[in-house]
Amino acid sequence: MRAVTGAAPRELRDVYGAFPSGVVGLCALVDGVPVGMAASSFVAVSLEPPLVAVCVQKTSTTWPRLRERPRLGVSVLGESHDLAAKRLAAKTGDRFEGLTIGTTDGGAVLIEGASAWLECTIDREVPAGDHDIVLLRIETFEYEPTVAPLVFHSSGFRRLSA
Repeated sequence: MRAVTGAAPRELRDVYGAFPSGVVGLCALVDGVPVGMAASSFVAVSLEPPLVAVCVQKTSTTWPRLRERPRLGVSVLGESHDLAAKRLAAKTGDRFEGLTIGTTDGGAVLIEGASAWLECTIDREVPAGDHDIVLLRIETFEYEPTVAPLVFHSSGFRRLSA
């Protein structure tokens, strides 16, 4: 083990990457066009009220477009979505290329093949360093227990083994 002290962003990113997490697509219609981003900092917060949280980098150019939407779709990406996660995280290109999506009446965009889908409203945003913690209130949800989730670990996408 190697101890690192002080602010070392690259090494700290590696430390954070030692903790595996799921990956979600956070998506909505903006002027009739699907807009989305990937997030691996997603966590369940509360059952009553039903809340989840996602952390969004303050420099994101996508989040300002999504934050004004009445409903946001959160798709817990399935193990076959590694390419989709990379596209949703990309700075350029068609983030929805090759994906089948659905939309709700509220304008949330949901990705087919996910292991869970949440339609959410923004409860509040909390500043946290170079990110904002966004608390989302779950309005409706659905899940598919037979679809294994995609896992993000050590800066790469993984699948769970049986």
